[in-house]
Amino acid sequence: MLRPLLPESSAYVSEVSDLQGQSGYLRASLNFAILVTRKAVCSCALVILLAGWGACADSSNRSSGDAVSAETAAELALEEAEGGIGPVDSVELDATIDTALVAQGEAIFSMKCGACHKMTERYVGPPLGDVLERRTPEFIMNMMLNPDEMAKKHPEAKALLAEYLTQMPNQNLSQEDARAVLEFLRTSQGDADKATQ
Repeated sequence: MLRPLLPESSAYVSEVSDLQGQSGYLRASLNFAILVTRKAVCSCALVILLAGWGACADSSNRSSGDAVSAETAAELALEEAEGGIGPVDSVELDATIDTALVAQGEAIFSMKCGACHKMTERYVGPPLGDVLERRTPEFIMNMMLNPDEMAKKHPEAKALLAEYLTQMPNQNLSQEDARAVLEFLRTSQGDADKATQ
């Protein structure tokens, strides 16, 4: 006579019942996790939508040149309002472009900046093809060297954070590296104009 494959003892039956009860518990847990995830996604979407709406309203109140407003500039010293917050107080730009410095800056830009910035289009960060028309060289270098403090204290950096919803990470550049990237950006000025024509 063949024996049944499954034992018929009461211990086995209660074990199967426990597993079925756990299965119900697992289903309930899974349904709860899905519900929480949906709510979290909806909440995140709402926050992003509201932040974007606020950034649009904020950007419509600013001039196209992105000048620092009078009330926020009063919070900062004049040098900080125009030149940013950081170690760079003054940058001397020669009339001629240093091609060796440009090559060094382009390599640094490709390695550390190009993932978030393009010259002629909005990407993770703002386009940089005309950045020297919008910002001072000191501001640009201080933003590269001190992005955390800039995002916390400088009104224009705060506005960029609100608009792009991503803070620029600190790439641990030296002042020499930042100056090389600035020289590279000098060669790209006017690229934004070419893209719009």
